[in-house]
Amino acid sequence: MKTAIIGGGAAAFFASINIKEHFPNSEVVLFEKTSKLLSKVLVSGGGRCNVTNSETSTSRFSKSYPRGEKQLKKLFNTFCNQDTINWFESRGVKIVSEEDGRMFPKSNTSQTIYDLFISETERLGIKIQLKSGVNSIKQEEEKINLEVNGHNLLFDKVIVCTGGSPQSEGFNWIKSLGHKIENPVPSLFTFNIPNEKITQLMGLSVPEASVSIQSTKLKHKGALLITHWGMSGPAVLKLSSFGARILSDKEYDFNINISWCGESNFEELREYFQSVIKENTKKKLFKIRPFNFPKRLWSYLLERSELVEEKPWGELGKKQLNKLIQIICNDTYHVKGKTTFKEEFVTCGGISLESINIKTMESKHVKNLYFAGEILDIDGVTGGFNFQAAWTTSFIASKLK
Repeated sequence: MKTAIIGGGAAAFFASINIKEHFPNSEVVLFEKTSKLLSKVLVSGGGRCNVTNSETSTSRFSKSYPRGEKQLKKLFNTFCNQDTINWFESRGVKIVSEEDGRMFPKSNTSQTIYDLFISETERLGIKIQLKSGVNSIKQEEEKINLEVNGHNLLFDKVIVCTGGSPQSEGFNWIKSLGHKIENPVPSLFTFNIPNEKITQLMGLSVPEASVSIQSTKLKHKGALLITHWGMSGPAVLKLSSFGARILSDKEYDFNINISWCGESNFEELREYFQSVIKENTKKKLFKIRPFNFPKRLWSYLLERSELVEEKPWGELGKKQLNKLIQIICNDTYHVKGKTTFKEEFVTCGGISLESINIKTMESKHVKNLYFAGEILDIDGVTGGFNFQAAWTTSFIASKLK
């Protein structure tokens, strides 16, 4: 059996290695159109490679995918995050977890993952052809004809792992074979908030903020990071991921509401502050920081509420208190534009899962043609979920059923 892998990234290497292990006598050739391999693996996780996530509940794990949740929930029964950990550790790469659930190689460098993939392909005799772009795919009876650098090559099986594309034109060669394409739009980005004083607090993080997008049902709670261009952190990144299509339609011009203290409502906060006032009548506002707000944030919120820091709590009038509570639980900012989150260049969109037999990852339109990784309309939030989707889909594709 001759199998071609198109692509030179994480899913491509994982698929090729597993094919060779499932079918030891097969010939496996990996085609990469550039001169570089595993580029995204090397830069991911700040150069540490966020391999997967330690979440133990399959249901909760699959909820981290705005696109592909239902399908992946089933696929994780075949290959889940624990299988990923076992796969790497059985090959000598220890995987460790951090407090937030992200998992990295113990070496703390993505070079370890890169070296493992390269050494495994060498050990198994997988052929790698660089600067070899696939120009066309055609079915010829039971085989698939690939045009590579002007040459026609016949294969029994082909797995496409070319990753996402920021433009729909990047999928035309797949669309021409009859596959439905979901229009690609950016996912996992931070919010630009130009000309707002809050950006002066850059570097400040609030552990439990709740962020929602006005005129939508989109809302997420988590750490919020203030940057010199606007806002980032898990709460914002989840919003950008789950709201990828909605925010694209809004042309990244919208309002957000922030509750700086999680999901407390106005009445709950009023009761809370009445007890604060009762216990600290003569103390000055800046001396008592509610919810352990960072000093810089508390000073900013007082200023935003038009309150003087030296004012005693006991002299806070009803209107002044109401305004302070409103700012804390329903602060509003105008977002104008986005910024890609570090190296996490993830797109929402790709080959529609309607065009794939999800149990095998085989095309419904071309026999013996399979897909895996980010080329599919599957994407997750930050934290190791996108790599896990790549491992799972490429492992299942590698069974070549």
